[in-house]
Amino acid sequence: MSFEQLGLSPALLQAVQEKGYSKPSPIQAQAIPAVLSGRDVMAAAQTGTGKTAGFTLPLLHRLHDTAPVHPHRLRALVLTPTRELAAQVGDSVETYGAHLPLKSAVVFGGVKINPQIAKLRRGIDILVATPGRLLDLHGQGEVDFSELEILVLDEADRMLDMGFIHDIRRILKLLPAKRQNLLFSATFAPEIRELTGSILSNPVEVEVNPANATADTVEQWIYPVDKKRKSALLRELVENHNWQQVLVFTRTKHGANRLAQQLDKAGLEAAAIHGNKSQGARTRALEGFKRGKVRVLVATDIAARGLDIAQLPQVVNFDLPNVPEDYVHRIGRTGRAGAAGKAYSLVSADEIKQLNGIQQLIQRHITREYVDGFEPEHEVPENAPLRRAHKPGKHAGKSKGGPQRAAGAGASNEGNQRPRRRRRARAGGGGRNSGGNR
Repeated sequence: MSFEQLGLSPALLQAVQEKGYSKPSPIQAQAIPAVLSGRDVMAAAQTGTGKTAGFTLPLLHRLHDTAPVHPHRLRALVLTPTRELAAQVGDSVETYGAHLPLKSAVVFGGVKINPQIAKLRRGIDILVATPGRLLDLHGQGEVDFSELEILVLDEADRMLDMGFIHDIRRILKLLPAKRQNLLFSATFAPEIRELTGSILSNPVEVEVNPANATADTVEQWIYPVDKKRKSALLRELVENHNWQQVLVFTRTKHGANRLAQQLDKAGLEAAAIHGNKSQGARTRALEGFKRGKVRVLVATDIAARGLDIAQLPQVVNFDLPNVPEDYVHRIGRTGRAGAAGKAYSLVSADEIKQLNGIQQLIQRHITREYVDGFEPEHEVPENAPLRRAHKPGKHAGKSKGGPQRAAGAGASNEGNQRPRRRRRARAGGGGRNSGGNR
């Protein structure tokens, strides 16, 4: 299928061509016609599948195809959970709407509100916003929803995880009852279905990937290591594999700051990005990382959904997340849009509960490898058998079919097989498992 077959306007097709795309991704091929039909849409897709364009393109088409009552009055609202994701969606609106006479704005907290107010007063058709800042602006009388036609909830499951449900409900009460609603989520977890029941009307359901599946293009490994030696092992991996761009996830903001400082002192250019950082600091760190001035970007889970970095080669879980779904979103930062990626997790003995939860969720055992000189004194226990729960838990999504095929190095560890135990020599040692080029 081509973009032309989806029924998009010539101006949008020109923008898509200029972006270098010729064929829609699976989520775009299904979501775009559904949105163009005017019906409510409930779509599930993992990060890196092109879902942002899956709602941006048809949203722009619908607004341009229908004459507004008043030019440049707010007609479409996109709600996102993080500043980074809001900026990413805003960039998508500008890129694909380059040849359309539509105006857009992006608003989020952590920066001065006055420039945002000034832009809103000049008139906009599309607003991308985080919930808190949107409510602030509405409270000051700077946002008028009276002519709103389309509402998009992007990363809806993440918004629930981050506690935005009350803000979302407050915003919904301010909107016109007659509107098109689009909800995009990584999963159709029970709490998402509960939310959609009160928002969407007879929605078209689009689900591309099995819930909570990791991309087949991402190879995954775990490195057992004592907790106190994780920082040294990370430095070893970065230096000996000559990684020039690596995204590292920690569990806490304090841990992210501490690790970035340790790496910096060791001569590895590093920066931390998390919720306590100012927007300016977060933007500088991300731009430095994209340009290659920052070699290691250390992030908390707030960045797991909002970072869009083209061809990111590897992700490292310095700490395993407490919520298994966050593992899927973390490693989804690499292997995007069909590209190959690698995900490494440094696992200590006290994280076996988190490891088992992740493997249960993705229905695969992740290959273990040991780095010479970093063998743990306290061994990480063997993997628990994989069993499918009869009822999804609070954070679990719908599962379809049997265990998913393991990606890359973990391909033979399905079902209840015991994991292969491979030893990774120090890079440069000449062994078949040395180095990071596979």
